[in-house]
Amino acid sequence: MASLIGKTAVVTGGGQGIGRACVQALAQAGARVAVLDLSIDSAAATLALLTHPERHLALACNVADSQAVAASFAAVDQAFGRLDILVNNAGTGTGPHDGTTEMYERMAARNAQLARGEAPTVHVEQAIFMEDDGWRSVLAVNLDGAFYCARAALRLMARDGTAGSIINMASSAVQTGEGPLHYVTSKAALVGMTRALAREVASRGIRVNAVAPGPTDTPLMRSIPAEWIASLAKAVPLGRLARPDEIAASVLYLASDESSYVTGSVLVNNGGACFF
Repeated sequence: MASLIGKTAVVTGGGQGIGRACVQALAQAGARVAVLDLSIDSAAATLALLTHPERHLALACNVADSQAVAASFAAVDQAFGRLDILVNNAGTGTGPHDGTTEMYERMAARNAQLARGEAPTVHVEQAIFMEDDGWRSVLAVNLDGAFYCARAALRLMARDGTAGSIINMASSAVQTGEGPLHYVTSKAALVGMTRALAREVASRGIRVNAVAPGPTDTPLMRSIPAEWIASLAKAVPLGRLARPDEIAASVLYLASDESSYVTGSVLVNNGGACFF
């Protein structure tokens, strides 16, 4: 098992799902972990699952707010005195006025037509119903938030000369194009940011990589229609959704010295759903 003894980490969106599994994996490997989540109660609930919760830190943070991110990383610095690992996991797939409701309604209507043996006439669309605030709400968390946190982490790592590791949570949707328009766009941009940052900070010994999960059994996944979840699972060659701990295992590898020569990469963990 990879050892992170003596290292410190920040996991965003650590209050549930993949983020919670990442916190547990990093802590079990010996790291002290700061759990950042929009909900302080969810972050605290994650800490309560750890063997020694008093070694770790729970913080409420909206990663879409750059000032909130700066304050959270200052608190991490004060508590831990250093930062070795950042897991940019916080993300969302929907927002207000983003056309999601209309898209799902049309998906259901089209599926009903197909089930009746009819030639489908309903178009499954989102963009034409999406307002500006719906578009920005997802990009603000998934892309802006990842940048704000990466920037804050890099400032601490550069200050201390730490050869750290940043792991961004992308998605196999980058390759397939399946999913809400703003979500897929944000994750594709995150892969680009991963590659550009990896080149930029390599001279400092800082590594930047991404993990691209396939369909995973998380609260975010369960927010979409059950029929869509079933079709996603059926399309995976391994025949099921991923467990959050399986994705966390990839994050642990990229956080540890076992991946010391890996940077600018996208580690695909999707059950064979697609290939990068």
